[in-house]
Amino acid sequence: MAKIIPFKAVKPTRAIVGLVAARPYQSYTVDERESRMDYNPFSFLHIVNPGYKYAQEVTGKERYKLVKNRYEEFKEDGVFIQDEKPSYYVYKIVNRHGQEFNGIIAATCAEDYENDIIKKHEDTIAKREQTFKTYLKTVGFNAEPVLLTYPDNDVISAIIKGTQKGHAIFEFTMTYRDTHYLWKIDNEDTIAIIKSEFEQMNTIYIADGHHRSASSFLLYKDEKNKNPNHNGTESYNFFMSYLIPESDLVIHEFNRLIRDLNGLTKEEFLIKLDEYYRIENRGQIPYSPSKSHHFSMYLDGEFYSLYLRKANYKFNSALDRLDAQLLYKTILQPILGINDLRNDNRIAYVNGRHEMITIKTSVDSSEFKVGFGMVPSNVEQMKKIADEGLKMPPKSTYILPKLRSAITIYEY
Repeated sequence: MAKIIPFKAVKPTRAIVGLVAARPYQSYTVDERESRMDYNPFSFLHIVNPGYKYAQEVTGKERYKLVKNRYEEFKEDGVFIQDEKPSYYVYKIVNRHGQEFNGIIAATCAEDYENDIIKKHEDTIAKREQTFKTYLKTVGFNAEPVLLTYPDNDVISAIIKGTQKGHAIFEFTMTYRDTHYLWKIDNEDTIAIIKSEFEQMNTIYIADGHHRSASSFLLYKDEKNKNPNHNGTESYNFFMSYLIPESDLVIHEFNRLIRDLNGLTKEEFLIKLDEYYRIENRGQIPYSPSKSHHFSMYLDGEFYSLYLRKANYKFNSALDRLDAQLLYKTILQPILGINDLRNDNRIAYVNGRHEMITIKTSVDSSEFKVGFGMVPSNVEQMKKIADEGLKMPPKSTYILPKLRSAITIYEY
């Protein structure tokens, strides 16, 4: 029984929301961040990069305190205003490729995360969890929702579509040419229906935002343990999420680039590959796989197709059937000696929105020795792995939509 509730969002004013909203901080280069802050005094980047005001790099808890100060200044200046009533927020994104995403921004329950009603499919790094927990505790707000997905629901879908017939409180286009729309639902009867529909769901899944979810859960545990009057309604019991139906979720693959052949010659490498794969040299013709357990490879100026010899590989779990895991278990670890997919600098990742020509260019530049392409996983695979309590390898999925910060803000 998922507990998904309305909340009083802090939002930018309609006139400047397009100037305030920002991509996640780490997605900008240093030059991009500075350019935006040089010419846009309303950018949320001024809040998360508070040292810019003093031309000084600030880190750790000192930075977090300054983030809180900048946030309070934005509120004092009327850039951010909090809604008076708890509401759900219908949020629509149309990206430059014409893909459309429709869902609801709401507060989701940390206890549901603890009780595995909100299910995970990725491992998290404890240090990052603790760091972001400290950040949330210090600044007192979260400006980027976790992306969750739920089974398609006709009632919720009808409410979303009906709400979208009304006047959007926000409608703006970012420089990446994706257009964002926001509507507010504060009618108590409609809120009750939405809440009831989510309560009938036994499971929802994290699509993107595993570290943010884990950090919010750690914050909840800390605050709960030190509050003798804890009753479960406090703001720290929840974290902000954007919930979209499974049919709206778009999953791309992450392709792999490797810097060397682990001391093997090209011929020795191909012979070792032959144990698990039927190999065909495609020459100069770009090849992209079209189904699971088939891979493309670019090596020494030529494309290859790799088809798994299924008789030599056992599928014991949903994870074993995931192509990212399959590539790791049959090639990256045993042949190329890559054990730590997260931290080994011999491997790099290219999201599948880029064509195989990107892999070719990277290998031809001599920065990398070999590249591998695969088909994307799907929602059902992701769910089965989560249901079995397993975790995908790092960079298994590149999931859309990608959200913007500071369109709605949740205060703790």
